[in-house]
Amino acid sequence: MHANAPHHEVIEAARARAERLLEKGAALREVLAQLTAAIETLSSGSSIASILLLDREGLLRNGASPSLPADYLDKIDRLKPDPVVGTCAAAAATGQIVITPDFQADEKWTELRHLPMAIGFRGAWSMPLTTEAGRVVGTFGTYFREKRKPTEQELADVAALAPIAARAIVARTGSGIAADPAS
Repeated sequence: MHANAPHHEVIEAARARAERLLEKGAALREVLAQLTAAIETLSSGSSIASILLLDREGLLRNGASPSLPADYLDKIDRLKPDPVVGTCAAAAATGQIVITPDFQADEKWTELRHLPMAIGFRGAWSMPLTTEAGRVVGTFGTYFREKRKPTEQELADVAALAPIAARAIVARTGSGIAADPAS
């Protein structure tokens, strides 16, 4: 994938690769990594994508975040969905898109802002991943290195990939709830 390819080509190629991997029985993390890679490619390195899954206990676990440091992922592992905490936890709790243009200015990040800021991020947004019945099974988040909101194109790109992410989660877990997020 090339950043200068038209958005729709990058999105369609990622969806097709994810579908093929799903059909072949690939691990969930491998399927979801296709989707995060597309978002990162389209941003030309200005953002990092992350998919978190709800586990059987209702806690957020890493589904695919290949560009985030392992120690950061360890620190946010098992975060409980909460409408007043962070971006992904709030999106998982509310079932709504949550936008945080500036970690420093957002009260939802009071307890956690030091974590993304320590690795160079200043803002983020997250879209809930939902089943056809509307049940949240995870989140598709994007971190920014500068203070800003997502563009309309960025919102559309993630919205185009979110349904395949949700289908993959349900297909691999049977219920949409992950026993082992890496499987």
